[in-house]
Amino acid sequence: MSSTRKAVWDISYGVYIITSMDGEKKNGQIITTAFQVTSDPPRVAICVNKETLTHEYITKSRKIGISVLEQDVPMTFIGTWGFKSGRDIDKFKGINYKVGVTGVPLVLDHTLSVMEVDVKLIQDVSTHTLFIGEVVNSEIIKDGVKLTYEYYQKEMKGKAPKTAPTYHG
Repeated sequence: MSSTRKAVWDISYGVYIITSMDGEKKNGQIITTAFQVTSDPPRVAICVNKETLTHEYITKSRKIGISVLEQDVPMTFIGTWGFKSGRDIDKFKGINYKVGVTGVPLVLDHTLSVMEVDVKLIQDVSTHTLFIGEVVNSEIIKDGVKLTYEYYQKEMKGKAPKTAPTYHG
């Protein structure tokens, strides 16, 4: 591994489900790139691969749901959201979620907290898009330990799909 790849690999990440909608259609996916950019107003940024259905829905609706996952989340749950396409399956089938005040679906299973984001800025970053938006609603679902990408990789032996910014071929 090159020193640049190793240095970038040392950046800390969480694991989140982001969601969005296109009218009545809803979709979501796992991401590792989500971070706070300002505190007042509260703004966050996420990075999403342009090939995903969730990217398409966020671009159209300019609304994002973020669910912060707990460390005890089962790999099968991550697999549905991270390695399957909403073009092929209904990821919301059989899971606990609610529709937020912005109309975006919020995943509640294995979730510590949720946020709804109104997109304010869209920045092209080659294969991905950086969406920056204001948190317009949030809720603490339960206390617990956040799932980090390091824990996912080292303890859960998880991998990254090809569409992830953290993918190493």
